[in-house]
Amino acid sequence: MAEVHALDDYYLAITLLITIAYQLFFFSIAFSLKFDKLTDFAGGTNFVVLAIITLAFSGHHNARQIVDSLFIMIWGARLSGFLLFRIIKTGKDDRFDDKRDKFFPFLGFWVFQMFWVWTVSLPVTILNSPNVTKYPQPKFGTGRDIAGVILFTIGFLMESVSDIQKYQFRSKPENKGKVCDVGLFVWTRHPNYFGEIIIQFSIFMIAVSPAAYGYVHGGAYSALYATILGAFFLTILLMFVSGLPLQERPGAKKRYESGNHWNSFSEYTKRTSILIPFPPQLYVRMPTILKRTIFLEFPLYVFDPAKHADQGKVQERQAEEGGAEFGNEQTQDGQARE
Repeated sequence: MAEVHALDDYYLAITLLITIAYQLFFFSIAFSLKFDKLTDFAGGTNFVVLAIITLAFSGHHNARQIVDSLFIMIWGARLSGFLLFRIIKTGKDDRFDDKRDKFFPFLGFWVFQMFWVWTVSLPVTILNSPNVTKYPQPKFGTGRDIAGVILFTIGFLMESVSDIQKYQFRSKPENKGKVCDVGLFVWTRHPNYFGEIIIQFSIFMIAVSPAAYGYVHGGAYSALYATILGAFFLTILLMFVSGLPLQERPGAKKRYESGNHWNSFSEYTKRTSILIPFPPQLYVRMPTILKRTIFLEFPLYVFDPAKHADQGKVQERQAEEGGAEFGNEQTQDGQARE
């Protein structure tokens, strides 16, 4: 197939337009039918669509382009498939309870998803673009290529296996409300996030090889290195926007106020790294300063009951528990008298 030049020679405009159209199509369905099941599916499959189109347009199908494109397609397909399966089981997505009926707030989420897809796809988009493929390419198998393949394999397995482990744990009625501390969750509280971050840096590592080994020059050289924006954006998203900030302190606050296995959860957070896998036997003994710096457990994630808990809710729960306990004692005393 001949090389296709579409709008610009980095495929930035065409991939942006495709992403906008793709997301708006699914948004129209989701908003009209108040249907949550397609939201994450639309995000994950969008990566697949962009990789297929840019690879087909490039007209130069060397091994590096094929491998990197396949990696983002495999990741996107697996992620969208798993999230679709999960939402079918749960029925709805709680994230949209306050947005589902409001046009602009709901659209805002989809606009953000457009930017997420387009940005994280940048390494593959630029690697497949005419401004890069016009240069000779290093043979696939460089040190960066090999490191990228190894990291992708590790990250993909971590994300996939941890998703399955958590789903299976929560599917058992006897585990309702309990802390998921099995499998990979013994080593890190968020193995799926860690795996996803590794995946994106591995895809960048492979894509940047032509620039790193001096095969491309000028704007193409800068463009390939600039695609690290995708991996950084996803990392910032998970660490400071929609990932850990929504899981850590809010999750701990909810458990503390409701008394939902709070003690076991508190012990779990003390012995388990927040993101980077590490032996719990060593992590529990680690100085707090190292946890807050090297192991990325920043203060914004930490829950302090005295500062962050709604003491009114705690007292109300304790009163209810006290009343229930008193009632049980009275019943048992009455039965003993009989």
